Amino acid sequence: MRTPAAKRYQRRFAVTMALYVLAVFAWSWGRTSFAPDGAALIALSVMPALPVIGALVAMGLYLVEETDEFVRQRIVTAMLFGIGVVLSVSTVIGFLQYAGVVTSVDVFWGFPLWCFAWGLAQCGLALRDRVAGAGA
Repeated sequence: MRTPAAKRYQRRFAVTMALYVLAVFAWSWGRTSFAPDGAALIALSVMPALPVIGALVAMGLYLVEETDEFVRQRIVTAMLFGIGVVLSVSTVIGFLQYAGVVTSVDVFWGFPLWCFAWGLAQCGLALRDRVAGAGA
């Protein structure tokens, strides 16, 4: 059963991701249709990042609003795992770039990688808890 805080988080996150999709389409269309430069290009380029920032705020609010200590601890543990994955991958890629083994990697992949690792950790924790519960 989802907690009320989880329901609010999922609603907020869904809205920010819908806005992100719209912003990416608007960014792509605006760049190709108008070829902006200067401040207009900067504003257009920042636009898709705003919903991502909103998603991070939604995640922070989820942690603040969640009253179930067990659920909150699992969220934090999974988030820390995601941060560890992103920092590890970033470090490896950085050294590969310095060595000339790989070319540049777009940094905006950090957030999707973190979300993927966070979700993977949540699945792993849920499986661990289910197995532990079955053995009890």
